[in-house]
Amino acid sequence: MLLLYTLTTLIGLVSAATFSNPLKSRDGSDPHIVYAEGYYSLMTTTWNDLRFTRAKTLEGLKTGESRIVYTDTNPARCCNVWAPELHNVTNTWYMYYTAGTRTTLDNQRSHVVRGPYGTSPWPAPGTSYTYAAQLTKDWGIDGTLLRLNSLTYFIYSWGWKVLSEPTLPWERVRNPVNKGAAALSRGNRTWVAYSASDCWTDSYQLGLLTYKGGGADPMLAGSWVKSSPVFSSANGNWGTGHNAFFTSSDGTEIWNVYHATAVTTGNCDGNRYTAAKRVEWRADGTPDFGRADARGTVLVGPSGE
Repeated sequence: MLLLYTLTTLIGLVSAATFSNPLKSRDGSDPHIVYAEGYYSLMTTTWNDLRFTRAKTLEGLKTGESRIVYTDTNPARCCNVWAPELHNVTNTWYMYYTAGTRTTLDNQRSHVVRGPYGTSPWPAPGTSYTYAAQLTKDWGIDGTLLRLNSLTYFIYSWGWKVLSEPTLPWERVRNPVNKGAAALSRGNRTWVAYSASDCWTDSYQLGLLTYKGGGADPMLAGSWVKSSPVFSSANGNWGTGHNAFFTSSDGTEIWNVYHATAVTTGNCDGNRYTAAKRVEWRADGTPDFGRADARGTVLVGPSGE
């Protein structure tokens, strides 16, 4: 299930460099990229801590500067650290993530740590991110932000305010799953991508919710329309899911960063890698995610590199 609530207290053709996927060949799960202050910053699930790698190009992320920005010894949230995301809220950087206890996944909760004030998420020398809050009282994973109608919302998987449930066959392979939401906006239109079906299958893939607009309450499931799968296993990439969106350095393009695996039956562990592909746009203004490119394919990087 995908859930939503308002954050109150926390918150032309241009030459480009080339790159090839994967951007991160191991522990590339649940990727998130932001562009700020001349750098692309990549976060993934590394299981034990919060860290990110930065570089001036996508290809550079393979060997970019990396830094651990937060570790936690509190046994209630020390371990099974998943799905970190960087977001700037009122000119302060926050990293949202999932964590719980060491021996079970039953205690997974959504948390947030606070980072630097200003335009760069990279902490000053000798500083790091600091713990800010637990965001879900009960089990809740894969949190992200949605900015819509001058408000900021927190979307996560599992809970009470339900936007989407796995009711269709393509969302229920092996297990019924809706998770890993990612907000996408262009012009006055808004979408939320999400991952459906069990990640231990090759049917783990992206679905899409389209916001109806017109002042509809985004916290109601009826304000969203669900599409068929929009990004699925292809060209030797299996289980293409848990994505995020980022802009090119010049702000003219939107890119999709996702994880996949070379294991044909799908995979949920550190064998998943990070890959990226530019989002195209149909004549009716809807996003076209295309198909995942074969690993090693040389692609033109984001505009402005």
